[in-house]
Amino acid sequence: MSSQLLTEIASYNTSYREEELFVPKFIELLSSARAFYRDHLPGHITGSAWIVNQDFSKTLLIEHAKLKKWLQPGGHADGETEVMNVARREALEETGVSGLIPLSTTFFDLDIHPIPERKDFPAHDHYDVRYIFQANDSVELTISDESTGLKWVSFETIASLTHNNQSIIRMVEKTNQLRNTND
Repeated sequence: MSSQLLTEIASYNTSYREEELFVPKFIELLSSARAFYRDHLPGHITGSAWIVNQDFSKTLLIEHAKLKKWLQPGGHADGETEVMNVARREALEETGVSGLIPLSTTFFDLDIHPIPERKDFPAHDHYDVRYIFQANDSVELTISDESTGLKWVSFETIASLTHNNQSIIRMVEKTNQLRNTND
């Protein structure tokens, strides 16, 4: 268990009702010694990277091969309790982008989302801890075998590409708030 993550989640303040509802569920999950392993059911910790460009107008999304959705890069913790490291590792594996600049020392967003059953594994939940990073949007991208697409997406077009995925829209809103405080 990561006592740092548990402390951060327990003291997390958000203006988004859905995130408020996630907090006690994360706390309950983190009481399990196996929370950071992909075989833990009914769910487990994942880490993802919300990567924004220099002027906070775009984010880097992958088209997930199995889920057939445009999402931020991310994946299983596989025992790693420093979830920012998980997010950074997954971003590198799924985009080829190195040298990500973290814009915060704590997580940026929390989400719990269902993953459908596969032939070798039952349906379960991903307890996703999301970190915000910045990268140059002219950097060379490398698509992984886990994706069928990879591109920088403007915040103006992201809703249509993601079919109004509310967890993505929430991160766009948070990024706009962050940009406004940095102006």
